[in-house]
Amino acid sequence: MAGEKTGQTRKWPVLGRIGLVLIALFWALNWWLPGTRSQWGFFPLWFGYSLTMDALVFWRKGHSLLTRTPGVWAGLFLVSAPAWWLFELINLRTQNWIYLGEENFSTLEYAAFATLSFSTVMPAVFGTAEWVGTWERVRRLGPGPVIRKTRVLLRGLFASGGLMLLLLLAWPEVFFPLVWGSVYCIIEPLNVKLGNRSLLDDLARGDWRPGIALSIGCLICGFFWEMWNFYSWPKWSYRIPYADVFHLFEMPLAGYLGYIPFSLELFAFYQLVTGFFTGGKARNHIHLTEV
Repeated sequence: MAGEKTGQTRKWPVLGRIGLVLIALFWALNWWLPGTRSQWGFFPLWFGYSLTMDALVFWRKGHSLLTRTPGVWAGLFLVSAPAWWLFELINLRTQNWIYLGEENFSTLEYAAFATLSFSTVMPAVFGTAEWVGTWERVRRLGPGPVIRKTRVLLRGLFASGGLMLLLLLAWPEVFFPLVWGSVYCIIEPLNVKLGNRSLLDDLARGDWRPGIALSIGCLICGFFWEMWNFYSWPKWSYRIPYADVFHLFEMPLAGYLGYIPFSLELFAFYQLVTGFFTGGKARNHIHLTEV
């Protein structure tokens, strides 16, 4: 693999070493300290993960989001928190996950600690997706089916996203899985309309690799989210009406499928928000396929 050969002659970045230390330290603290600890331990653990993953990308291809545009990398933390709060808002209706130990905090404390924790989602997912994009099997994927950005497609996506959102809000016990996909279907046509970076740009060329990199990257993050959550406190738990079987950590196995559309929603949300401030100029900062 070309990326591996160059990576073998490249030094591991100092920030990557710091990231590994943070992971080791706060993994241990989050699992083994008594009392409440994840409210302050979650952020440094996932900050360390994000630094480590960015270093792994640099080691593979000689550059990474942090080394290319450190301001953009830092900005991911700012956009990430409101993105996850959107799903928290929907969860007020669906009640698919709850936070055990939330009662130990005031409303203001909970909001502050939660926002800090939510800020790590995008840096972790996008960094992992860049790394997945360096995998030889992903890089060498040939063209797939072409999906053109027609007016019919865009209107259909937007309408289906709105319908899915209405269904899950009206009958959450039945249609709750639609939260993972509805947000993407609503936002992505807006990105195309506004001229923002869109995954549909890639599909119009038959290039499915960015979406695949995001999906696998988010699944990897999902595994670590669920694993590190398992012995933490406070922690989250799930209430899944008809798929609450065969758990891997707290999450039912079927629930991991939600990480795939969730990754697309994160990417679409990021492009929409940054598009308002940059006029679409940030579209090339996250390199999901380049080595």
